Amino acid sequence: MKQRIVTGLIAGIAFISFLALGGYWYSGLILLLSIIGYDEYLRMNGYKKYKLTSLVGLIALVLLVIPWETKDYSLNVDATAIIWITLFVLLSITVLSKNAITIDQVSVLFAGIVYIGLGFHYMISTRIPEHGFFWTILVFVCIWSTDSGAYFVGSKLGKHKLWPQISPKKSVEGSIGGIVISILAALAFAWASPELLTYLDAVLLGVVIAVVGQLGDLIQSAYKRVKGIKDTGALLPGHGGVLDRVDSWLIVFPFIHWLGLIPY
Repeated sequence: MKQRIVTGLIAGIAFISFLALGGYWYSGLILLLSIIGYDEYLRMNGYKKYKLTSLVGLIALVLLVIPWETKDYSLNVDATAIIWITLFVLLSITVLSKNAITIDQVSVLFAGIVYIGLGFHYMISTRIPEHGFFWTILVFVCIWSTDSGAYFVGSKLGKHKLWPQISPKKSVEGSIGGIVISILAALAFAWASPELLTYLDAVLLGVVIAVVGQLGDLIQSAYKRVKGIKDTGALLPGHGGVLDRVDSWLIVFPFIHWLGLIPY
């Protein structure tokens, strides 16, 4: 536990420092995390990182993560086009390889590219506009508050299992506690910056981030259970790999953007 706390504290301070710096510092860190996460995904599924399909996936991932739609980039690259071309190339490889590389294999790879690529993309996009730091740190604080609230409330009051087949330790009480703490965290941001966030919108954000974030956590837990592994990697002692830490992030950031809950 001590190692977990120390590692988490150091990693948290470093991450928030890059987030505060913004620009290429933060974007570079997110891009690096996405590449490490992609490598973990390859290993989870038994893919060799230097195979053609894996390299195609890496290129597609990087292109998806980069926020082409912002004014920092002169090229007008559409995410939908990247996704479609990637799918076309991967499916073509199944034909050219005469099914030595199967459609099942490229389907799993394609799912990982979109899942990881778009998730990290919106982490960068959220930080770029005016007041981007406010909105980005708000989302992260609500996610972290959900995790902490669910853990502490669940450990003290948890009696009813939330989804034992997927994550045996999670409880309904812990889940509700995480939602409440997330709402309180969002309300604190509304209190600090009422010109940017109303109390009603803060409550809505807090609920959505907590619910979707917990679902993102369960999605990763379900996948690891299918693969028979505890952690996706060993980058952070006591915390596992990148995908273990960003499971909620990858779902929350795209979701709140598509719902129009924060400026974009």
